[in-house]
Amino acid sequence: MEENMKDKVKRKILVVDDEINVCKSIRQAIAKEEYDVDMALSGEEALQMDKERLYDLVVTDLMMPGISGVDLLTTLKINRPEVIVILVTGYPTIKTAVQSIKLGAFDYIPKPFTPDELRSLVSRAFKKAAGKEVDSKKVPSPPMPEGLFLMRGHTWLRKEEEHMATIGIVYDFLKNLEMITHIELTPENKSIFQGEVCARITDTEGNIHRIWSPASGRIARINKTIEEDITLLKRDPYGSGWLLQIVVPELEKDIEGLVAS
Repeated sequence: MEENMKDKVKRKILVVDDEINVCKSIRQAIAKEEYDVDMALSGEEALQMDKERLYDLVVTDLMMPGISGVDLLTTLKINRPEVIVILVTGYPTIKTAVQSIKLGAFDYIPKPFTPDELRSLVSRAFKKAAGKEVDSKKVPSPPMPEGLFLMRGHTWLRKEEEHMATIGIVYDFLKNLEMITHIELTPENKSIFQGEVCARITDTEGNIHRIWSPASGRIARINKTIEEDITLLKRDPYGSGWLLQIVVPELEKDIEGLVAS
């Protein structure tokens, strides 16, 4: 048994940031026996290292001198579409981070974040890459309705009456999570921006997953039913498992950053 653990192929992760202390803190946060974590101090160095090692996951800062995080993402995805890329962002770059999802980023994580939040994100990324479905019964994915606008792999938006939209989580995000035990929705009447947290969900492994809002506006109504029956999130993600209804003053502008279903 011990030999099997030794022989097990480790996941290769590359952390990219122009500040060595940031690289070290991220490496320390995600270090596990089954991960082999390297560091690069520039996008140029990251591309050279990836040619040699073919990393499974790259965690990169968005704003760097020379090759930016978005440039690095674009080049990596052209060379190796299967590579997983997570972007580390600051508040002023949230819009760019939302656009990076369209370019193929798995996700982004805004500063400041906790080690637990980063570990949860890395765990979810590898589960999705492995195609692991944790439901005890393999249930077919519920069909996605037409007419939705997607932050691909994350959330969906459906236009309602003028300037009103309903928001939910796409099943592709939910299917690889352990059983969901808790949800925290942003309260009614609070204003949020596109790409900010609109909900947090916790699974049985204690992972906390942040859910991004696909639009900016004021929350008019939350779905209290899912707080009473959290299984609706997976059972009916495009119907009774919706999260929020939001008043969106610039709906058409926000939709430009999304993908039609």
